[in-house]
Amino acid sequence: MPVWITVATAIIAFAVSAITGKFFIPFMKKVSFEQTIRESGPTWHKSKQGTPIMGGAMFILGSLVAIVVGVAAYSAYKTSIGEITPVNYSFLRLIAGVCATFLFCLVGFVDDYIKAIKKRNLGLNSKQKLVFQFLISAGYLAALYFLGDTSTSINFYLFELNLGIFYYPIMILFITFIVNAVNLTDGIDGLCGSVTVMCSLCFAFVAAALNEYYTEIFSIAIAGGCVGFLIWNLHPAKIFMGDTGSMFLGGAVVAMGMSMRLHIVLIFLALVYILEAASVVLQVISFKLTGKRIFKMSPIHHHFEMCGWGEYKIVIIFSLVGLIAGIAGATIAVMNDVSHIVI
Repeated sequence: MPVWITVATAIIAFAVSAITGKFFIPFMKKVSFEQTIRESGPTWHKSKQGTPIMGGAMFILGSLVAIVVGVAAYSAYKTSIGEITPVNYSFLRLIAGVCATFLFCLVGFVDDYIKAIKKRNLGLNSKQKLVFQFLISAGYLAALYFLGDTSTSINFYLFELNLGIFYYPIMILFITFIVNAVNLTDGIDGLCGSVTVMCSLCFAFVAAALNEYYTEIFSIAIAGGCVGFLIWNLHPAKIFMGDTGSMFLGGAVVAMGMSMRLHIVLIFLALVYILEAASVVLQVISFKLTGKRIFKMSPIHHHFEMCGWGEYKIVIIFSLVGLIAGIAGATIAVMNDVSHIVI
């Protein structure tokens, strides 16, 4: 795929997301869709009370416009060189992932809507969220199955493990975990967006190397949209992405990895999200078993806040960790592909 399509896709996503903020933020303030800060959070977060939420709509719109333009441009390019494929199952599997992404986003929107209308920090309860997320995950896996992804094996690169029928419940839990892990990462101005930029860029590189060009377009659009959003979301944030945005990004991260069947690579590229979620799990287990907390506060980005780290420092360090893990995962994926070609 020509480089200009990738670059144009990123620029369009960035521009639409950034420009939308100019109009969307005042509108959200006008209709009083504002964040309610939880009592148990860091005390200095109280200054963020009243910041508009649902800012995720900005990069969702930017990404969607860029994806449509990118796919149209790539299709036109293929037609111009006489490359015609009757059915592209890789594209259809990505479409299934995009549909799942928007369904996760819908769950986040309902959650944000309840928060804004009832003026409370908690929207949907955890059980309600999990039920919807399990159903969406199951539906996504069913769609992949009917589109030809019938393998129940996971490639660990040194060996391959066939999970049989257990593959599906494990994957439902895995997808749900990743989506919620991304959601938990959205707790500091610019953190989730910055980490997702690194994750998406690494996925775009992997997709390009594996000739998964539709996934490359999707990944670079997400990255561009997030960069445009960060103009408004870096500290001090003028708008939060809300669960609308974080659930969308969670679904997008899953779609990038699952559409290419890169389960282990997905773990590498989503490492920061996973560590965030793991810190919450460990904190709960430790407190219930011993009455003591491992971290000063969880998720772990709040622990570093309590240790005196500024928000910019946390965003930079976490993003670098995500980039390093992403490069490691991308290297594994590309080297494995090259080894198959050599053999």
